[in-house]
Amino acid sequence: MDRLIYFDNASTTFPKPDSVHDAVRDFYSRYGVNPGRTGCELALRAERLVADTRRRLSELFNPGDAGKDPNRLVFTHNATMSLNLIIGGCVGPGDHVVLTALEHNAVIRPVNHKVAAGAARTVVAPDAEGYVDPADIRRALRPGTRLVVVNHASNVTGAVQDLAGIGAVCREAGVPLAVDAAQTAGVLPIDMGACHASFVAFTGHKGLFGPTGTGGICVADDAEIRGTLYGGTGVRSAEPLHPEDFPLRLEAGTLNLAGIAGLAAGLDFIAARGREAILEHELSLLERLQAGLADIAGVRLVGPRNLARRVATLSFTVAGHDAGEAAAFLEAECCLVTRPGLQCAPLIHEHHGTAPEGTVRMSLGPFNTVEEVDAAVAGVAALAAGRTARVARA
Repeated sequence: MDRLIYFDNASTTFPKPDSVHDAVRDFYSRYGVNPGRTGCELALRAERLVADTRRRLSELFNPGDAGKDPNRLVFTHNATMSLNLIIGGCVGPGDHVVLTALEHNAVIRPVNHKVAAGAARTVVAPDAEGYVDPADIRRALRPGTRLVVVNHASNVTGAVQDLAGIGAVCREAGVPLAVDAAQTAGVLPIDMGACHASFVAFTGHKGLFGPTGTGGICVADDAEIRGTLYGGTGVRSAEPLHPEDFPLRLEAGTLNLAGIAGLAAGLDFIAARGREAILEHELSLLERLQAGLADIAGVRLVGPRNLARRVATLSFTVAGHDAGEAAAFLEAECCLVTRPGLQCAPLIHEHHGTAPEGTVRMSLGPFNTVEEVDAAVAGVAALAAGRTARVARA
């Protein structure tokens, strides 16, 4: 059987480290019960696991802030749920929200539902390469602006935004900044204090190497947000309304405990391998991939070329082939997994002129190799040249 070449790490990192598999598998034999619902030793072990992972994630987004309350790190099921909680908890009828054209549908759709209920929105366009000017965020603000949402790194082109510059604008105006870190949590440093972020939404199954069904929100100590999720908490059961203290304000019901165990193992993997070393490996492969594709006649690279403000995600089109056809060819001929289409981010495709067909996206991870990159370039070259013979695989 041909070896799979997986270039869809922006969707979910694959394969996961073996330690993540082990942690998820072993959770039910080591803990296996719900913390906060009973005082038995198994429940206390599970509670310690949750508390320790909560603390480590809080420190990830607040490096050097020893006074940060780790309970303001809230677990969710994914970045989409996190962003829904943030937008739902900050924006109401009559309010105004600013977003960018880089946003994922996890932002666009919740905002549009708020607009349908009486809110207003302004979409800030980036420049030709896909970078947002903080001055354009300032110009978009109004007296009724209640939230600015910015995608830290585009899941289409990999362009990384100037969070410090945008955050300074929001801080000056007294408007909360929500950062969609789905593509950057565990990949790039994120210091909420330095970039004046009120909220960071993240998912566990991408750059944190955790299982699917994990994610969360890191809430700044001075940030205000309404809870919109109500139910059981395992404590203070006689109270008629949901508790307001963190993390309970934004958490209800049973957490994905096995997923959190796997997420903790993902953090261990990053610590052992080194976040900087992982990123350096991925960007070195991206540089090779980008150079190889740029030399193929008929291939158009979409987004920035400078590696200094990028994550290892690259989108392109091939003349004469729609994105779905191209991706199918690469899978059939090279066993290469890519992501065709709009990648759930239609506005940035409109901006780059790739809507409605979209692009082919390749996104690299720590387990990819130079040989796989070369096989991918050869496959795209064969497609562009109209060849159908199978190309060499890694």
